[in-house]
Amino acid sequence: MADIKAGASQLFLREEELRTGMELLFYAYREFTAEPDEILAQLGLGRAHHRVIYFVGRHPKITVSELLAILKITKQSLSRVLGELVRQGFITQATGLRDRRQRLLELTEKGVELERKLSETQRQRIARAYRTAGAEAVQGFRKVMMGMLDDEDRAKFAPPGEVRAVGRR
Repeated sequence: MADIKAGASQLFLREEELRTGMELLFYAYREFTAEPDEILAQLGLGRAHHRVIYFVGRHPKITVSELLAILKITKQSLSRVLGELVRQGFITQATGLRDRRQRLLELTEKGVELERKLSETQRQRIARAYRTAGAEAVQGFRKVMMGMLDDEDRAKFAPPGEVRAVGRR
């Protein structure tokens, strides 16, 4: 096994380097979610609500089925979270134009404002890290993250010109 001290380009990584990577992900996620968690707690909401708000905002008119596929949660879990967000006026549901059984989800003005507040500190944190790391590191980070995804999710981030799983953006 090659020695990791020679640089990150080594093919074989020692257990300690892998563990450090895992630990960095845990710490980074903790920091990434801390401020949004505070905002959500004031509203009686949690991270599941944040994920729904984020993806509905990112993909206006997303169907419930598409959202379930992204979040990989049960219909029952989504129904509970979505119901709360609709009741509080953050999301609206409309009937599909072609298929009346579909429910199309969209953020209300109140939902757009909440999504903006929740995402702002996260965007700032990522932008700061990217600026500090530099362009080459940003590309490396993207490659590492893409390498952690399964094939289906990786396809959602295909380069421009290729078909994406959720084709709204």
